Amino acid sequence: MYVATTNDLPGFRVTRHIGLVRGVTVRSRNAISDAIGGVQSMLGGRVGAYVKLAEAGRQEAYDELVKHAQAHGANAVLAVRYDATEIMPGVTEVLCYGTAVIVEPA
Repeated sequence: MYVATTNDLPGFRVTRHIGLVRGVTVRSRNAISDAIGGVQSMLGGRVGAYVKLAEAGRQEAYDELVKHAQAHGANAVLAVRYDATEIMPGVTEVLCYGTAVIVEPA
């Protein structure tokens, strides 16, 4: 599966547009990450506990995007973007979306 943030894929041509595909996950913080994150935030700098949580959410949403595209017969997803929304304190939705297409070498 080719995945790109661009509207095209160099060296390939789009032979079929399938349409919008997405992957979504909802993640919550836990007491351990809050405790570690709280200490790290008091010290300043990078808050590694929250970076790991954010990256896990992005990876889950990305994996779901790829599954959705494969289920629709795509071999590539173009114009991929991420969005995140706090649903309630400590609970975040992460969305990964793009355009599923079929590409072949140019």
